[in-house]
Amino acid sequence: MRKLPPREQEAVRRRVVGALRDGMSGAEAVRVFGVSENSIRNWKARYAFGGVEGLESGRGGRKSGEQRKLTASQEAALIGAIVDFEPEQLGLGLGGKLWTRRRVTQLARQLFGVSFTDQGMGVVLRRNGLSFQRPDRRAIEADPEAMAEWVAFTYPALVKRAKAEDAAIVFADQVGIRSDHLSGSTWGWVGETPTVTRTGKRFSLNAMSAISTRGDMRFTVFAGRFDTNEFLTFCMRLISGYDRKIHLVVDGHPVHRSKAAKAWMLSMPPRSSCTIYPPTPRT
Repeated sequence: MRKLPPREQEAVRRRVVGALRDGMSGAEAVRVFGVSENSIRNWKARYAFGGVEGLESGRGGRKSGEQRKLTASQEAALIGAIVDFEPEQLGLGLGGKLWTRRRVTQLARQLFGVSFTDQGMGVVLRRNGLSFQRPDRRAIEADPEAMAEWVAFTYPALVKRAKAEDAAIVFADQVGIRSDHLSGSTWGWVGETPTVTRTGKRFSLNAMSAISTRGDMRFTVFAGRFDTNEFLTFCMRLISGYDRKIHLVVDGHPVHRSKAAKAWMLSMPPRSSCTIYPPTPRT
């Protein structure tokens, strides 16, 4: 019915109601005219209250784009602003790096003097190709080629070597809990993970942990920056918990590759040493 012009819709309504008045059942009308039972009930009610005039087509609904609060150019400007900037950069509150519907509504009011409900702004954002998603926090130093090489060649060779030496393979890394930690989602282009900048003054609490291929775990928590002293202290504690050689797999942090770390490794007895592996940058 919705695909028919208004005049043809009226004709179908009149034919159906006429058939019903002549004794045709509702179920038969559904089969003969290919309309729904709900439509038939609606038309019968319209005829009962308004007669034949009640079956006339009313004014059509709004066309796409009619009576929108923002013009196409204003919507484009709004979308461009939230893709290119963070909320705090546009004066929408300190520390705000993630776009929510409420913050976008704030921006629309600030730029164009219009108000939206959260649901209404969600419609605008999705209509313009955005979705609500977790931002990317991938390290800029990551090297996909080096990671692929590690998985395909380097690690299998390490497993073979550790087996021959009856050594343990342990993976270690350090992490910091920072005051500028981001937890939540923001609006970005569908299919493109948004990124956020992270800078400025902050405070943190650091930890370092290590886990073996068998699931054995060791960790330590410390205040202040991660340096060679903290790293070697952790390594010595780690050695005390094993009765065999350790191959410690770490990333390319400068502390892991420092001269002091290399000198410490060389000074350890062969069967109780902690060999840092590889280490190479960005792995």
